[in-house]
Parts: sequence; structure tokens; C-alpha cells
Amino acid sequence: MTSLSRIRRVVAVTLVLPGLFFLSPDIWAQSQQQQPPPQQQTPADDSAGPNTDSGPIVLKKKKEDEDNTPPPAPAAPAEPKVKNPNNDTYSLRVDVPIVNLDVNVILDKTHQFVPGLKGNNFLVLEDGVPQTITSVRMSKTPITAVMLLEFAANSYYFIRDMQNASFSFFNTLKPEDYIAVVTYDLRTHILTDFTNNKQVVGDALQSLVIPGFSDTNCFDALYETLDRMSRIEGRKYIILIGTGRDTFSKITLDKILAKIKATPNVTIFTIGTGALVRELADARGAMGPVTRLDYLQADNQMKTFARMTGGMSFNPMFQGALPDIFSQINDSIRNEYVLTYRPSNNKNDGTYRRIQVKLVDNEGQPLQMQDEKHKPLKYSVIARDGYRAKQEVE
Repeated sequence: MTSLSRIRRVVAVTLVLPGLFFLSPDIWAQSQQQQPPPQQQTPADDSAGPNTDSGPIVLKKKKEDEDNTPPPAPAAPAEPKVKNPNNDTYSLRVDVPIVNLDVNVILDKTHQFVPGLKGNNFLVLEDGVPQTITSVRMSKTPITAVMLLEFAANSYYFIRDMQNASFSFFNTLKPEDYIAVVTYDLRTHILTDFTNNKQVVGDALQSLVIPGFSDTNCFDALYETLDRMSRIEGRKYIILIGTGRDTFSKITLDKILAKIKATPNVTIFTIGTGALVRELADARGAMGPVTRLDYLQADNQMKTFARMTGGMSFNPMFQGALPDIFSQINDSIRNEYVLTYRPSNNKNDGTYRRIQVKLVDNEGQPLQMQDEKHKPLKYSVIARDGYRAKQEVE
């Protein structure tokens, strides 16, 4: 080592050592304590938290067998149990039937609705047994009706009468009425579903120009219409316009009568067509005995459909009678009495109960009506001829 290098080392040591001597022993010890001891680096672990001035925060790792599902909801409090006073167990069901009966009272001469009747003026007989009426109220509501029209290629005069009658009923509709238009020949055709749009109903009626088949399956059409209307709540009406003849239906007369009995809250009004043509043909001897009997049977069927449901049946000879007919129908379906009673026979046996409604005075005698000149007025009480009781369900 050269003399110059030795001289440099001596000078460096000489400069450092005096600085160390200026530090006191306490400061030197404190500086030694603040220096942390060297830590051994370990590989990163998921369980170790972030390093802070106070040391690492260690989070315990979840056990693998720990259930992560939330605790079950607390059980609902048990309903209090009532002890049966008898040792034997039994079930009791009380089903008290209520009958709502729509009744119309119409004057025979003027066909006007008779208002102002009270509960004691009505006598309801169910299978010949008087019933106790619990309430009587007046009802005036919009109507829900199906115009069921015979539209078959058999006679121009029948089609013309049907068109005149259907348009006469169309002219009596109000904005809140819901009407459907259905025609039938060999099959049933729905021209429009229930709507309160008079324009749609009018367009459906105007489309009846060219008929298809000549068959008139009245029973099938009426059965299908009743089946559809049974799914609609409330009071419904069917305006059946046609001859009433049935030529090729799968449904027999007995089945359609049973269907009418089993369908509640439906009133049928019937308007016959071709009365004038039939009368002229019969006068000329152009109608044979079989054809005459066929039409007479059809008239009787139309009257039966209406009578069973508390409706009315008409067989107009001239077009001029149509406004008065539909005025009667409107008075009947928009103004009516609703009688409510609990039948004395409360058995749910599914039997058909015959109903008869009469008007009586305060002494129980037949009610007499008079006009302003004290002349007696004849009237008709229109109501369903019966209903079918509920069937017991085990």
C-alpha cells in the first residue's frame, strides 16, 4: 500500500470517530431499540391480513364444514285447539241455499211494466209449498245479450224477417249494453264477441247477405250458446230470432231442455220469422200437413224455450209490430223485480224445483188491478218455471 493511500484512510477514520463521540449513551440506546429486528420473510398466506404499524391482522379461516345457509324462519305459533266435547269425532257443514228470482209483471193490453209492487204482493210457491220472501228490490241495469240468428238458405222471406227483427233490436241498444252476434245454419258462426261498440254490432248485421247451408240446426246452436254463456257471471239474455225449426242437430230436444234447466241466470226471448208467408201458403193450400205440423212444433219449441227461462215469445205477422215487441223486451230486461228467499226444502239433492209466482193483496187473495176508469186490467207474471238444486258433494 502506498503512503498516499494510508494517509487517506487515516484522515477518514479521524473524521468519523469524533461524530460518534458526540452521541450520548441514552440516545444511542434509544436508537438501537427503535430499529425492529429483522423478520424472516415467509410466503404469502391468504389468512394473513394487511401489515400495519401495530402488526398484521390475522382473520381466522372458515371451517370447511360450516353451513352457509341462513337459519330457518321461526315456526308459526300453533293455532289453539278446541277440544271436542264428545269423544267421537265428527264434521259439520251448514249450507243454506238462497234463491234469487227475477220476476216481471206486464200488463196484457199495453205490455207495460207494472211498478210499485211490495214484498207482500208476491206469493212464491216452490213445488206447491209457499216460501217466505226475505227481500224484494227493483233492478235496472245494462244488459248482456246474444243475438242468435237463423241465417240459412231456405227462404228469402225468413231472412228478411230476421234482418228486420235484428235491426229493430239493434236500435234499442244503449252505450253500456254488451252484445254478441251469432248465426247458425248447419254450423254455428260467431260474427262478433261481446262488445259495447254499436258500430261493430251493426257491421256484423250488415254482413248477413249470402247464406250458406239450408239446414237450421237450432238445438246445436242454442246448446253451444248456453254453454258459452254459463261462463259469464251475472244475468244474461238470448234473443233467438228464427223459425225454430231444427233439421240436422246432434242435440235432441230433451237434451236442449235439460241444458236450459241446468243453465242459471239466462233468459231467452224468441221472435219467430216467416209468419206471414206461412199464413198465405196455408191459405192457398200450398203447405202440406207434414210441413204445417213441422212449423207448429217449431213454434211450440220457441215458446217453451222462453217460458222455461222467464222470457217471452213473439211471432209477429208484420214488420210494424217489431218496435212494440222490442219495447216490451226492453221493459222486461231493464226493469224487473228481484225476489230473494230461502227455500223450505234445503236439501242438496240435485232435483228440479218447480216455481210459481202469483200476485196477492193484503188478505192473500189474487191481486186486482184497475185503470183510471176503474176497469179491470189483466196482467202476466213472468218468471222462471223452476231451478235445479245443488248436488251434494261428498
